[in-house]
Amino acid sequence: MNYHFQAHRQVRKNLLDILQNTSHEDLILIPDGFNNNIYWNIAHTVATQQLLHYYLSGNPFRIDKYWIETYKKGTLPNLNVQKSEVEDLEFLLTETSKILMKDYDSDFFSDYTPYTTSFGMDLKSIQDAIIFNNMHETLHYGYVMAQKRAILGEKY
Repeated sequence: MNYHFQAHRQVRKNLLDILQNTSHEDLILIPDGFNNNIYWNIAHTVATQQLLHYYLSGNPFRIDKYWIETYKKGTLPNLNVQKSEVEDLEFLLTETSKILMKDYDSDFFSDYTPYTTSFGMDLKSIQDAIIFNNMHETLHYGYVMAQKRAILGEKY
C-alpha cells in the first residue's frame, strides 16, 4: 500500500499547490460550462475521502462534519468562502492524508461495509477504498486544472 499512500500524498500536494497559488476570486468563480468551482472540487476530495474511508468502515470522521455536509456529492459550491476556510482546507489536505496512513498502519479499519460507487466500482475493503479514492481525487484534480484554464481564458 506504500505506493498508494505516496500517490495520495502527491495528488494532495498538487491540489494544495493550486489552492495556495490561485487567487481567492478565482477559487470561488464558477467558470462557464461548469457547475462548481476550484474550491468546491478541492474541498470535495477531503469530504469524500472521509466518507469512503471512515464512514464505510464504521469509524468517526477525522474532520468536522461541516466539511462533509458542505462538500459531499450532490452539494452546491459555496460562493461565500472566507479566507480562513481556505487556510483550514490547506491544513486538512495535508493532515487527513497523514492521519489516514497512521490509521491504516494501526489497523483502525478492521471492518468495511461494501459499497458500489457511482463510477461503477465495487469497494469491498479499505484497500479498495484507498485505491479508488486516489482515482477519484485525480479526477477532481483534472477538473480543477480545466477550470483554471477556463478562468484564464475568461480573463483575456
